[in-house]
Amino acid sequence: MARIKIPMPEKFVFSTEIPIRIGDINYGNHLGHESFIVIIAEARTRFFQSLGHAQAGTDGVDHIIADLGIMYLGQGYYGQTLRVDIAVTDSTDKGFDMVYEVTDAKTGLELARAKTGLVFYDYRQQKTTSVPQDLREKLSKSKCISG
Repeated sequence: MARIKIPMPEKFVFSTEIPIRIGDINYGNHLGHESFIVIIAEARTRFFQSLGHAQAGTDGVDHIIADLGIMYLGQGYYGQTLRVDIAVTDSTDKGFDMVYEVTDAKTGLELARAKTGLVFYDYRQQKTTSVPQDLREKLSKSKCISG
């Protein structure tokens, strides 16, 4: 069976720690995949907040997740704290990718890699649109992307 591969970028631009809660545990007694998606969404939200970027901007433009890939490399357990490192890659006019490396905050053991493709969407016009200029400037100023 072919497996997806998510290469790690040279530079991560943001890091946050998120604990695994009891509600994140599945019947296998480890972190469930649906909770993992919520954890990387929380990390992504914290990243945008660190830039001073309010999601769901007043102009009706926000990002949508165009694709998601996850490589599970280990199991997460209740009480464990995860460190989520984020990189911004493959920037285009309408979006960019975010790569996540998820490790055990205490041991550094890599538990998963993920990638989301973000596309910006104008909810009023119901169509894709360019990355908002203010966000592009914040990403550039923070050296998350070039240009």
